[in-house]
Amino acid sequence: MEEDLVQYIAENLVNSPDEVSIKRKETNRSVVLELSVAPDDMGRVIGRNGRVANSIRALLRAMSSADSERGRDRRRRVILEIE
Repeated sequence: MEEDLVQYIAENLVNSPDEVSIKRKETNRSVVLELSVAPDDMGRVIGRNGRVANSIRALLRAMSSADSERGRDRRRRVILEIE
């Protein structure tokens, strides 16, 4: 679910959407999403001073919080790494 959101956002930001890939790693208390984009598109995903990346992370936190309020899972931290 988190991967779909990040995939959608990243594909709409970059010039090479076919090179967007996401790997998911889970632990007991967290989910790590590794976002890979083409080297030329790295700046578009990170943004000036990291604003775009921080906005994506904020959306992931809000999504995680909403899921825990609905009683789906205990709240797990979602970490976005951009490579």
